[in-house]
Amino acid sequence: MIDIENSWDLRLKVQTTGNDDKNADYYHFPYEPTPYSVLERLADSDLIGASDTLIDYGCGKGRVDFFLSFRTDAETVGIEYDDRIYQCAVDNRKTAVSGEKTQFIYGRAEEYTVPECVNRCYFFNPFSVEILKKVMARIIDSYYEHPREILLMFYYPSAEYLSYLMTVDEIEYYDEISCADLFDGKNKRETILIFKIVELFCNDRNNQI
Repeated sequence: MIDIENSWDLRLKVQTTGNDDKNADYYHFPYEPTPYSVLERLADSDLIGASDTLIDYGCGKGRVDFFLSFRTDAETVGIEYDDRIYQCAVDNRKTAVSGEKTQFIYGRAEEYTVPECVNRCYFFNPFSVEILKKVMARIIDSYYEHPREILLMFYYPSAEYLSYLMTVDEIEYYDEISCADLFDGKNKRETILIFKIVELFCNDRNNQI
C-alpha cells in the first residue's frame, strides 16, 4: 500500500507529517495535518483556483498551503501562533516546489487583519470557539470593506464550531465535500463544510453593532 502522506511530502519537497501537542492549551489545539487524501478531494472540487488567495488558519508546518498552491496554483497564506512550528513551515518553504505562492505569518489569528485579496479561508479546528468568533469578525469586516465572494472551508468541524456558525447572520451554507469514504468507519464528520459570507441589510448590521 502506498504511503500517501510521505509520498506527497516527498513530491512537494517538505516535511509535514506527525502530530504535535507540545504547546497546545485550552485555546490552541494540537497540530494535526489534514490528510493528503482530503486535500486532493478539495483541490478536485474546483472551488479553489489560480485567481484565489487562501488563508490557512493554524497552518502548522504548512501542508495545506504547499499542497493547494501546487495543485490549484492559488496563492496561500498560513497563520501560526506557535513559533516553533511556524519555523518548521518557514524551513519547508525554502525547499517546497510551490515557491513564492506560499507565505507564512507568525502571530495570533484573532489579531490578523484579513487582506482584501483573500477570498478563501481554511480551518481544521485550529483553536477554540472564543478565538474563532474574533477571527470571523475580522473576516466579515474585511468583506464589508471590500465586498467579494469569500468561502469558508471547515474540515472535520467540531460540534462547538457548528453551533456557533449557525448563529452568524453573515454566513450561509454553500456546499460540502464528503470525505467519509476515504477512511474506515464512515465517520460523518469526515466532511469539508463550506459556508459563504453574505451581506446583511445595512439596518440589520447597524443594529448588531
